[in-house]
Amino acid sequence: MTPVLTITMNPALDVSTAVDEVRHTSKLRCESMQRRAGGGGVNVARELHHLGVDALAFYTAGHGTGRMMYSLLQQEGVSCHPHPIAGFPRESFTVLEQSTGHEYRFVLPGPDISTAEWESALVEIGRLCKPQSLVVASGSLPPGVPVDFFARVARVVQASEGMLVVDTSGEPLADALTQGVYLVKPSLHELRDLSGKPLASLYAVRDAALALLQCGAAHIVAVSLGEMGALMACAQGTWYAPPLPVVVHSAVGAGDSFVAGMVWALSQGETPVQAFAKGVACATATLVSTGSGLGDMPQVLELLQRVQCLQEFPDLELPV
Repeated sequence: MTPVLTITMNPALDVSTAVDEVRHTSKLRCESMQRRAGGGGVNVARELHHLGVDALAFYTAGHGTGRMMYSLLQQEGVSCHPHPIAGFPRESFTVLEQSTGHEYRFVLPGPDISTAEWESALVEIGRLCKPQSLVVASGSLPPGVPVDFFARVARVVQASEGMLVVDTSGEPLADALTQGVYLVKPSLHELRDLSGKPLASLYAVRDAALALLQCGAAHIVAVSLGEMGALMACAQGTWYAPPLPVVVHSAVGAGDSFVAGMVWALSQGETPVQAFAKGVACATATLVSTGSGLGDMPQVLELLQRVQCLQEFPDLELPV
């Protein structure tokens, strides 16, 4: 099995709870609270562990929040490599309004990272990279880390003969793609920002994904389309996966689970199409979970039987 390393420069302690109704100025009595270690690459590593893949989670950590995250990951059995920083890792807060089913997500900014801290993180990432490994750089960058950090990671991974998977947004995503990556998983919104086009239909998304392949930005492009499903383009062709009919409880971590599902398959030498199907199944399993919970193996395998990967598909209109 191919070694897997995940990178999270802006991890979070995810706190989730529920109330009957969200009302301004009122004191809201919450249900029981759940705490989980979170943030892009941390969630990917957690989901991979659920799927039987021993990924190493590299993340920045400091003070009490960092110690709690380490303890939570150890309880789950996730292999982790915390990188010390002076600041406190951020917290994220998710509240389910039970009367409506609406989910409210409050995401705090990350800590200020010094130049010495992010430079030493880059050196450590280079030390952890192994030849032919899959390296997942996922999530946002905290204050102080340069926007081209993931582009620097791309160069480090390439020098180590690894394969970089990127799931981020904005300038960090655009900069990483200038170096060329193995797999990129933008959302529809992120792909619109990258292309500078409205991408109002499925064929427009297909063409934008193919353009990233043709310019050498990525070998595989998997686009999550929310309630419209997902689309993937690679050298072998383009596939569309319609959404599975499920009751959505929480979208927290669904994109990370999508990445984890694809990395799970690719680490075992499966084809991009097989990886795409597993990505869709993992993301859907997380959607039907509550709070910041991720899908588990039985859910994923059941949903995988229902995933369709279509090479012929209509030019559907997409929401603005």
